Amino acid sequence: MSDFFDLFYHSLTHTAWLEAVAVLFGLLSVWYARKENILVFPTGIISVLIYVYICFFAGLYADMGINGFYFVMSVYGWYKWTHRNSEQQTIVISFNSAKQHVISIAGTIAFFVILYFVLSQYTDSTVPAWDSATTAIFIVGMWLMALKKVENWIFWIIGDLVSIPLYFYKGLALTSFQFTVFLVLAVWGYIEWRQKVREQQL
Repeated sequence: MSDFFDLFYHSLTHTAWLEAVAVLFGLLSVWYARKENILVFPTGIISVLIYVYICFFAGLYADMGINGFYFVMSVYGWYKWTHRNSEQQTIVISFNSAKQHVISIAGTIAFFVILYFVLSQYTDSTVPAWDSATTAIFIVGMWLMALKKVENWIFWIIGDLVSIPLYFYKGLALTSFQFTVFLVLAVWGYIEWRQKVREQQL
């Protein structure tokens, strides 16, 4: 146990200020997502752009790619959350339809297979399976969040559980801690969003 804390302390004291900024804005983004606040997107954009840079040098190529994807989806989500339909209504929180459940699961599997093949064959990644798994899960989770689906939190919870040890293993202690907080916020967000849907149905 002492070796664990020694490694955490060593990693933390050698954390670059850029990672600290990315973590701060990442935490703000998830906090705002839980509150269904539009600031989830600008804060998230700042964080993911920094992580594109960080993940490249950490050898987490799939995570680097997904942060680029997050940027695109953040712009898309920003539009979806603020765009009004013909009835002048913005998108509301809802559960997945049966079709969206199938797309979510199939999409996760497909992204994993593709990413694992690319990482294992064309990069020097030391964790191709784990990197591919978290990336596939978060791709689908981000898409569901842009659509304000309650199930987006389930994907974040699963992905966070895998990311916590992954980032610690790669020497990014502060990022590992960030995903621990993300996990707590994701569980909290899932509970709150489910409650909001029930309130809408009353």
